[in-house]
Amino acid sequence: MIWQCRHRSLSLARPLVMGILNITPDSFSDGGRYATLDAALARAECLIAEGAAILDIGGESTRPGANAVPEDEEIARIVPVIEALQGRCDVPISVDTSKLAVMAAAVSAGACIINDVFALRAPGARAWAAQAEVGVCLMHMQGEPRTMQAEPLYEDVVAEVGAFLAAQREACLAAGIAANRIVLDPGIGFGKSVEHNLRLLKDLRSLHRLGSPLLVGVSRKSFLGRVLGGRDLNQRLAGGLGAAAWSVAMGVQIIRSHDVAATRDAIEVVAAIMKGTES
Repeated sequence: MIWQCRHRSLSLARPLVMGILNITPDSFSDGGRYATLDAALARAECLIAEGAAILDIGGESTRPGANAVPEDEEIARIVPVIEALQGRCDVPISVDTSKLAVMAAAVSAGACIINDVFALRAPGARAWAAQAEVGVCLMHMQGEPRTMQAEPLYEDVVAEVGAFLAAQREACLAAGIAANRIVLDPGIGFGKSVEHNLRLLKDLRSLHRLGSPLLVGVSRKSFLGRVLGGRDLNQRLAGGLGAAAWSVAMGVQIIRSHDVAATRDAIEVVAAIMKGTES
């Protein structure tokens, strides 16, 4: 299976790790740590050295309660980093944004993937993505970041998330985005309770019927802390590795993570076990 991202062809025959690079002052996990160009570039090089197959760069936090960032500010945060990485690394760059202007600026700077928590629902986003021939990741979120964790409600979270992703995938296909450019993300932690997250993870296999590769992000998320009896984000690594390993065992092709080296080790072992051989 291949994920086509502009002129890059990413093989999904083995699970990949997407390394998270937040260039924001208010990220839930590492806000402010990589806000300067030098710090961001050093972190990018570290993620690549640890085995990140994709870098996911974000200039606006999507944590619960996060405030919106003006598009010009978001562009000013991420574009210099993307430009500086050109020629310094050969890892494909994803941009974590929902704004069309930011998408266009990031791709002009060298990004080839759009990772959108709103699933390309901004006016004009699907048509632009089709023309730009980018890889896209469509995520499910109930509500929006500022209010999504207030009181998330579902009658059947697995069925409803699946129906949403199927509808967004069809809308993208209708807009001219090729099927081999689409990846789907159930949005663990986005407008979902602990129980909703656990049910989605338990039934990840059911989402393969949608016909696209799957991406899952569980790294350091609050539901892990709840499951583990109240652990803070610096004590959630082992729990996140367990969820990542489970996801790969359920057939997920891409794991989005802050902790690339440990995640890569965990999913490589799972992949080897599933295959029954070390190579």
